[in-house]
Amino acid sequence: MKLRYFAWLRERIGKAEEEVALPAEIVSVADLLAWLKTRGEEYAHALEHPQAIRVAIDQEHADHAEPIGAASEIALFPPRTGG
Repeated sequence: MKLRYFAWLRERIGKAEEEVALPAEIVSVADLLAWLKTRGEEYAHALEHPQAIRVAIDQEHADHAEPIGAASEIALFPPRTGG
């Protein structure tokens, strides 16, 4: 599965995208965010407040309870700011 990171998430993690093989127990967006936080200090820092992270599964915005299913791409975005 391809993971894509945008804005300051990309900067904190240090990459724009990566291919990962998810463990079988990762079934929802919330599971994915929790798993990513365990992958290193840069991920833990970037995902310090996972509830604020916006997610798209195959280019469709998704809730954190959303099942990942057979997604080919998941994108992570920081919350919107500005005016």
